[in-house]
Amino acid sequence: QVQLVESGGGLVQPGGSLRLSCAASGRLVSFRAAAWHRQLQGKERELVATITPGGATTYAESVRGRFSISRNHAFNQVYLQMNSLQLEDTAVYLCKANVFGRDIWGQGTLVTVSS
Repeated sequence: QVQLVESGGGLVQPGGSLRLSCAASGRLVSFRAAAWHRQLQGKERELVATITPGGATTYAESVRGRFSISRNHAFNQVYLQMNSLQLEDTAVYLCKANVFGRDIWGQGTLVTVSS
């Protein structure tokens, strides 16, 4: 059974940076697609960024130019580099990957932007 494990969240001041990681565990796989979402308690989950096996990326308007999604060569790890963090970026960040045609989610990692 494949699981996604996120890491890299934490507390950062406004204007700071964090790098999130998401790795597949449990079985050797290659994602068909992957994405980062975020969710604040009581709010809808928001798509932040996506990446394809070919490396094509998309971003939410709210993070474009500040965040960057990337992948490793085997496409079983994805990353989210977050720069110029703002208070409104505070959320639980969740990784989603398509594995063997099925979307699976990680457990999430909390990012708190606060002065």
